[in-house]
Amino acid sequence: MTSESTIVKVGQKRNKVDLKKIFSVIGMLLVLFIIAFPFLWLIISSFKYEKDIISFPPRIFADNYTLNNYIKVWSTIPLLDYIKNTVIFAGGTVITSIFFDSLAGYAFARMNFKGKSVLFYFILLTMMIPFQVFMIPLFIQVNLLGLLDTYAGLIIPRMTTAFGIFMMRSFFVTLPASLEEAARIDGLSEFGIFWKIMLPLSKPTLLSLAIFTLMNSWNDLLYPLILTSSSKMRTLPAGLALFTGQNISFYGPVMAGTVISMLPLLIIYIFAQKYFVQGTAMSGMKE
Repeated sequence: MTSESTIVKVGQKRNKVDLKKIFSVIGMLLVLFIIAFPFLWLIISSFKYEKDIISFPPRIFADNYTLNNYIKVWSTIPLLDYIKNTVIFAGGTVITSIFFDSLAGYAFARMNFKGKSVLFYFILLTMMIPFQVFMIPLFIQVNLLGLLDTYAGLIIPRMTTAFGIFMMRSFFVTLPASLEEAARIDGLSEFGIFWKIMLPLSKPTLLSLAIFTLMNSWNDLLYPLILTSSSKMRTLPAGLALFTGQNISFYGPVMAGTVISMLPLLIIYIFAQKYFVQGTAMSGMKE
């Protein structure tokens, strides 16, 4: 009798575990659908005719599809120039940002100097200031320097960020002090320790920071819109925003342009996902 009741209890526990797994899978699929649905709608709509996009009630799928939206967006706006400007702006920002952010993060994490804590907390404080607060002073400053509507004017203000410094410092403080001590015994300078020992160990975190910076720069609308005035210097988001305003009835080409601008980030994230997750996990918020 006791063995039969034990078997029944074990079976009930297994059924509960199976039900939990089923509900968790259903919940994850539901969340995945909610997240992926806007992207699926965007991709499908980029191949629709205009009448199918604005039809009411809206439908996910259409009877007929076309490539004219992609042809029209290429022929209507200088999309190639927008892509080139975005690559130069985002690529230059990523390269300079990870270099200077890693230098500053290493200094705040491993070096001792007067006012280090005050300066670091002041940098963190700037993360709470919205861009809209200082965008007019930034525009005036860039204009006075003669860098308005140039690649340098776009890249230089973004060469370092408070978030990047914080992220790199959070990683460097987790490394053991014995690495520095052994390097100093071998005669390495402070920059040699950073360049030959610390920086190679931070590759996953650097890659995570590079992806964050790339996404932020690639998708940014307001910043490049303020610091560029000519059509030949517009980035993809700024160019597509102006295209939407000038051709408000053409939703298909706008969606096609959005898909084109989204693809590079999607491809990069697919290939770098492993390092992105690893770097994010390794850069803890340690004081």
